[in-house]
Amino acid sequence: MTSAPVVYGASYSVYVRAVRLALEEKGVPYRLEPIDVFAETGPPASLLERQPFGRIPAFEHDGFRLYEAGAIERYIDEAFSGPALQPSAPSDRARVNQLISILDSYAYRTLVWDIYVERVSSPKKGRLPDEARIQAALPRAQLCLRAIGDVMDDGPYLAGATLTLADLHAAPMFAYFTLAPEAGPLLADQPAIEAWWARMAQRPTMHATAPAA
Repeated sequence: MTSAPVVYGASYSVYVRAVRLALEEKGVPYRLEPIDVFAETGPPASLLERQPFGRIPAFEHDGFRLYEAGAIERYIDEAFSGPALQPSAPSDRARVNQLISILDSYAYRTLVWDIYVERVSSPKKGRLPDEARIQAALPRAQLCLRAIGDVMDDGPYLAGATLTLADLHAAPMFAYFTLAPEAGPLLADQPAIEAWWARMAQRPTMHATAPAA
């Protein structure tokens, strides 16, 4: 009998949520071991043993340890039964990996840190938003959305006709980004992505993995 996998991280983390979404969509029972890397004392030693860079998530399944969200998500899809979250055709699989790379390399910092954190999260903590940073991020956000939209080609999912890891990787980023008022006009220029997000936001797995209040 195999043990349930363990995800080490915090529910607020974009990448922890992406991993949890993969587990939820596959129907895999798992345990979330809370770790707050923003604690005053910094990442705990127990995390650094699993993830030398002190980032989340880390992951363990039957003694197999892994870190980096993209690698964890692919492992989950391939190690467990349930609906396939990666296409079988090489070209379609490449599109999924391309989208994940776009999200990691360009979209995450721009949509989440430069727009959501500055406009929404910082004011909640009593800090004024960095307006210059937000304004500088808007053209980059527009470029990111256009690039995703070009790959999506009217969907309904980011990589084609079925849900894939690309959708699960993107959804936690968009969950934060769309809380910023700047998101509305940007998404209005990309109706396919706007419709995709409306569908994704209603998935039961999104509700199941919503960050703790």
